[in-house]
Amino acid sequence: MAAKASQKIAEALRRWRLHHHVYLSVLAILIGILGGYGALLFRYVIKVAQFCFYQNTNDILTFAHTLPVYLIIGLPALGGLVVGPIISFGAREAKGHGVPEVMEAVALKGGRIRPRVALVKILASGISIGSGGSVGREGPIVQIGSSIGSSLAQILKAPHMRQRTLVGCGAAAGIAATFNAPIAGALFAVEVLLGDFGVATFSPVVLSSVTATTISRYYFGDFPAFIIPTYKLVSLWEFLFYPLLGVAAGFVALLFIFSVYKCEDLFEALKIPEYLKPALGGLMLGCLLWKWPYVFGVGYGSINLSLKNQLPALLLLTLVFVKILATSVTIGSGGSGGIFAPSLFIGAMTGGFFGYSVHELFPLLTANSGAYALVAMGAVVAGTTHAPITAIIIIFELTATYKIILPLMITCILSTIITTSLKRGSIYTIKLFRRGIEISHGWEQNILQAIKVRDIMSDQVVTILENIQLVDVINRLKTQDASYLHVVSESNELIGIISFRDIRPVLQEETLKRLVIARDVATTDITTIRPSDNIQLALQEMGSRGISQLPVVAEDDSRKVIGTLSKKDVLAAYDKAVFHREVGEY
Repeated sequence: MAAKASQKIAEALRRWRLHHHVYLSVLAILIGILGGYGALLFRYVIKVAQFCFYQNTNDILTFAHTLPVYLIIGLPALGGLVVGPIISFGAREAKGHGVPEVMEAVALKGGRIRPRVALVKILASGISIGSGGSVGREGPIVQIGSSIGSSLAQILKAPHMRQRTLVGCGAAAGIAATFNAPIAGALFAVEVLLGDFGVATFSPVVLSSVTATTISRYYFGDFPAFIIPTYKLVSLWEFLFYPLLGVAAGFVALLFIFSVYKCEDLFEALKIPEYLKPALGGLMLGCLLWKWPYVFGVGYGSINLSLKNQLPALLLLTLVFVKILATSVTIGSGGSGGIFAPSLFIGAMTGGFFGYSVHELFPLLTANSGAYALVAMGAVVAGTTHAPITAIIIIFELTATYKIILPLMITCILSTIITTSLKRGSIYTIKLFRRGIEISHGWEQNILQAIKVRDIMSDQVVTILENIQLVDVINRLKTQDASYLHVVSESNELIGIISFRDIRPVLQEETLKRLVIARDVATTDITTIRPSDNIQLALQEMGSRGISQLPVVAEDDSRKVIGTLSKKDVLAAYDKAVFHREVGEY
């Protein structure tokens, strides 16, 4: 009987797993549809915004010469003036390129993203790009698609693991629809956001990516995002130059990362309202656009010129640094947009200049500059994002030729090695590092960071006044179910803590029991923690001090004790969270 019962249970579980995967696949397709149309809506908003500002929806290079100087300089500032309040009062998560916020949601919040983020991101990024912001549409699309996936998961009350997967589905749909590259979209989601190449995660992500690409091709045709020239490898001697290009791309990527966060720090230090900073950044950007209109918006037109060898060498080199500065100012000031397209732009100009130089030196042994521009696009993306697989695949999908694979692999891997060796974190994760969020050491650490002290602390605090005699301290330790007594002043300020270890040296001295007071034996060199801190920090503090409990103090007053946190409670909360993540899926 027992054997038959266990067999029936096993069969039921197998049917449930099949149902689960079918259900998840249906949701993935639905998110692919919504993400695909979200990408279409976003592109439409960009067009509308550009028309409102410039009365023209064509590439800026086709009409920049017809614009008066005051419009070229002033309109990006006007765009920033509109974007600032939208972000400040709508959803602050929409600030910047958006991908770090999605990574944080996946790692620490179980994939939960506020539904309003999608709408705010569409408006803010659409206006930023349409008014001239030197940013890309790929980062916003990732955040928009992820928000759609998260919102659907929250509506259906999906478990955390499934929510994370659906967020990845939304991100993949956005990237795939933007570049017309389904494989790259799926790989970006699992390589950058989820970090999980398992079948249970990868399969629905692929479904979303393919679905979104189908929708994109229905409306825009089966065309790549750029005008890609036919790639050719002229000679095997070029394999001596591509490693050098990979190294150069790595250092350019490092410069780009440094510039973005340096500008962010400079604008952060300005003593003006947050919602006005994008306008100031737009004004600075306008001055750059006046001289170099090539860096306007996503810059796809300029990339095409580089790929077709239609830009002179000196201009190619100049645009590398101008684009870095333009994008840094746009994002650093609080504008909204991605760094993926700027990375492609910077890579195209870097590779174009490099290719021009080696072709001048070795015309019979090397291809023209466009071939090197194409390869360097992937290399700079790999260096900035630390996602070489995605970078390789996206360029491969754009060219649809195997000839480019070896040069791509060489340059992308070397660029990634350079940046990972010299810089901690990608352009995405550095933003999280600066917030005290570490997501590179596995999801167990992410669990510790996700749980806040306020969620598990005890508000049962045993306190004693600092002037109480030692004999009374001993009695309180005997009668109270507590390992520590918190010594406070008359005004209820924390002075220190007392444990049995603190009073042990004087227990045998009867005369001292009425002479010594609590303040005399208390440990005053104490470590405290706040309710908003995470339990990873708490564990680190406990480990460094060799203690099993921490006083919790008020957020606005470091001397007012409001609770305690024990190592036992931390470990219990961790075990519970692990259980829900592992088992809550079924």
